[in-house]
Amino acid sequence: MDTAGTLTDFLRSARARLAPGDVGLPLNRAVRRVPGLRRDEVAGIAGVSVDYYARMEQGRVTQASDAVINSLSVALRMNETERTYLFTLLSASTGGRLDVRGRTSTVRAPLQGIMDSLTGSPAFVLGPGMQVLAMNSLAVALMADFGARTGHRRSLAHWTFLDPSARSYYQDWDLIAADVAAILRRDTLRHPHDPAMTMLIKELMEQSPEFEAMWAEHRVYECTFGIKRLVHPVVGRIDVDFENFAVAGEPDQELFVYSAPVGSPSADALSILAAWNVQQTRPARSPETTVAG
Repeated sequence: MDTAGTLTDFLRSARARLAPGDVGLPLNRAVRRVPGLRRDEVAGIAGVSVDYYARMEQGRVTQASDAVINSLSVALRMNETERTYLFTLLSASTGGRLDVRGRTSTVRAPLQGIMDSLTGSPAFVLGPGMQVLAMNSLAVALMADFGARTGHRRSLAHWTFLDPSARSYYQDWDLIAADVAAILRRDTLRHPHDPAMTMLIKELMEQSPEFEAMWAEHRVYECTFGIKRLVHPVVGRIDVDFENFAVAGEPDQELFVYSAPVGSPSADALSILAAWNVQQTRPARSPETTVAG
């Protein structure tokens, strides 16, 4: 990964998303030559020189103090995930790089057992590149059997952008897709030299104009909790709450659990789906035989 180039694009994108009014600057009717804030405005708010900030945005400053990074993140109105991303790009302690770690693709058996015990809640584990590492049976019924897939097709990102069924499955596909691109951006910094992730992003860039546009926005996102509005081909509309849990001892794995409020139409839909799934997976009964006596 080109850290200097990534820093340049990230800062420019963050600056372009802000208007003067967003940061308390006076509004005027003069035509602005650039979208969002100017470099001198960002530098003034952050308390650094215009020349220093310009060199940083040009990729010529690759390390900065914690105080400067914090000031920039405040000036550019970054959320916590974006601030962490900026720290990783500019941190003097890491030199703008994270330690390279190998992929963790195996889910511990006890964790799989916990997921399997959640018979009324879809649950699954994601790894780097949004690879689906494990699922319980209700997650398979609600989503798809990612465990039966290989290569990039096991990635939720690949499915979201390149499988036509995802567009009808996610009622808010454009919002979900933007979040997925931002999560992948986060993952690339954690695994900057991961060849599988590099190839996944290359494939998405080549085959999905929407991904290419969203990737260029340089957003980063930490998916922790929220609501997804789904349309399932068997039970129809389901609105699920989701929670993301860190997997102890496995920093690259995230456990997601879906649920719906008790008594809600979505909870009823999940119950119907669970019953349907049991019927689908139940072994066929052998025909009874008559023993002649």
